[in-house]
Amino acid sequence: MHKQLLIKKLLRYTRNLLIYFFVSTLLTVIIYRFMPVYITPLMVIRSVQQIFSGDKPTWKHTWVSFDKISPSLPMAVIASEDNRFAEHCGFDFVEIQKAMKENKTRKRKRGASTISQQTAKNVFLWPQSSWVRKGLEVYFTFLIETFWSKERIMEVYLNSIEMGNGIYGAQAAAINKFGTTAAKLTKGQCALIAATLPNPIRFNSAKPSPYILKRQKQILRLMNLVPKFPPKEKTTEKRSKKKKKR
Repeated sequence: MHKQLLIKKLLRYTRNLLIYFFVSTLLTVIIYRFMPVYITPLMVIRSVQQIFSGDKPTWKHTWVSFDKISPSLPMAVIASEDNRFAEHCGFDFVEIQKAMKENKTRKRKRGASTISQQTAKNVFLWPQSSWVRKGLEVYFTFLIETFWSKERIMEVYLNSIEMGNGIYGAQAAAINKFGTTAAKLTKGQCALIAATLPNPIRFNSAKPSPYILKRQKQILRLMNLVPKFPPKEKTTEKRSKKKKKR
């Protein structure tokens, strides 16, 4: 009897925990659909790492709306990170298949994370890779793709991604790297930022190495080939709605 009661309690506790998890994560995703994301787990983790390594914690981050970010920056990250961002449902199965095929012969494994997956990881999870994190990443990617627009995903991504040591988001990167604002970033500067994103701690967009300059040229070329984001029809639709409200 005692064993049965213990099992029942354990099952009830597990059920309540799962309900709490699903409700709280769903509410958080819905809230972040409208509210700026001022803090992410990565920002906290990096600050703690800096303290333990004896450095002064550096945390530079300023949220700006999508219309205050240079139109070249979303184009640069799409060209560099996720060509099919506007088309896929959060997961690029074409790239996943390519990566799986290539990784059979490659020593250094190639990932196939989309901008949506990176946004889910940056905002809700931790950087260290594991099967648990990958599973949660899939879950949160599904949620943001369901409840957020592509433009919102891009807005959050460009505001939360690590762009240097203690530098997060487009505005902080623009100010600290180029002495300007996110809105005034040039096409070349946007391509440099995108080129460093695989490893923004190692690579500096303000002082690009020959490798980063080569990547910049590739990204600038690709920016002319990928579809415009956000699509022109959506931008025109939003403007006409704003005029009607006035």
